[in-house]
Amino acid sequence: MTGKNPTTDSYSTHPTYPEGMVTVIDHPLVQHKLTLLRNQETGSKKFRELVKELAIFEGYEATRHLQLEPITVQTPICETVAHTLKGRKVAIVPILRAGLGMVEGILELIPAARVGHVGLYRDPATHHPVEYYCKLPEDIDAREVLIVDPMLATGGSASAAIEFLKAEGVASERIRLLVILAAPEGIQAVVETDPKVHIYTCAIDERLNEHAYIIPGLGDAGDRIFGTK
Repeated sequence: MTGKNPTTDSYSTHPTYPEGMVTVIDHPLVQHKLTLLRNQETGSKKFRELVKELAIFEGYEATRHLQLEPITVQTPICETVAHTLKGRKVAIVPILRAGLGMVEGILELIPAARVGHVGLYRDPATHHPVEYYCKLPEDIDAREVLIVDPMLATGGSASAAIEFLKAEGVASERIRLLVILAAPEGIQAVVETDPKVHIYTCAIDERLNEHAYIIPGLGDAGDRIFGTK
């Protein structure tokens, strides 16, 4: 799988972001699944499955930086030197509630990861995030952290989650933000909050509308995941 950097590839209509800090995952299977996700005829069951599958693709790409160390193992044929993960462990932090839809996919890749939760809702008048819950692993400052949320719209919730983690001692370089869709406004907000946080997305859409929804987007991800309105 290859990632596309919008600072150097065909995203010239979008703002310029720090080199290498925004990765668009352009794998053909990702784009196919994203099209199904956008379709308003896709029901909640299929929608949840697609979100989980896309989270797996993103988790794969977002963990390329993890370090390895050699170990000796005995295969059925002979002894050999292989590699295993070393260094810091991983924490997944979904932004409630839609972020919950991505957790299972990441856990399939990293079963030993700890899961924290950040509860934020968007004020309908101001579109600003309002915190109502935050629970993180005690050793969060010693982990690589993947923030997950399907939509990066205004960037308010993602920026708030980043600030929560930094307040708990997590270095910016160890925070990665995984979203399925991003608006240019949301990316810009996160970059302004902390340009060292790497963002992974399956697509950068056109813009936000007057209600701060992504255009063309896919609607309200939380409602479509959980079958609510």
